[in-house]
Amino acid sequence: MEKDALVKLAIEYFKKVDAGDASYLDLFSEEVDFFFPKFGRAMGKDSLVEFGNRIGSSLSSIWHDIDGFNITVSGNTVIVEGQEGGVMSDGTVWPDNKISTGRFCSVFEFTDHLISRMYVYVDPDFPSLDVARISVLSGQQQA
Repeated sequence: MEKDALVKLAIEYFKKVDAGDASYLDLFSEEVDFFFPKFGRAMGKDSLVEFGNRIGSSLSSIWHDIDGFNITVSGNTVIVEGQEGGVMSDGTVWPDNKISTGRFCSVFEFTDHLISRMYVYVDPDFPSLDVARISVLSGQQQA
């Protein structure tokens, strides 16, 4: 598959997620290998549905700065670095751009025009509630 087509599919994924369009699942192979921090590694489209249900219960909305993406392509792999944000189900807007900046990296691998592997690297503490760890890492408290 050519580079531009792979990038287009990866971007289509983010557009569908941001729009709340469940047809994003059509972009994945049945046996997709998926990873997200704190959710873990899982196989198959059913795992994506389960992940969506879990994360969806804590989010009212999500957005990705698609125009600001840094995209790298190597073979059948597309790596997307970017920024995301949204609103938690309790109304908290994130990122706060102080502690939380909404930075993420997603790695997509494609087989036969479908996403066969997607590993997401992100801090899942979107609203910066892990106060103890934030205090240590930001230098506000000694470890």
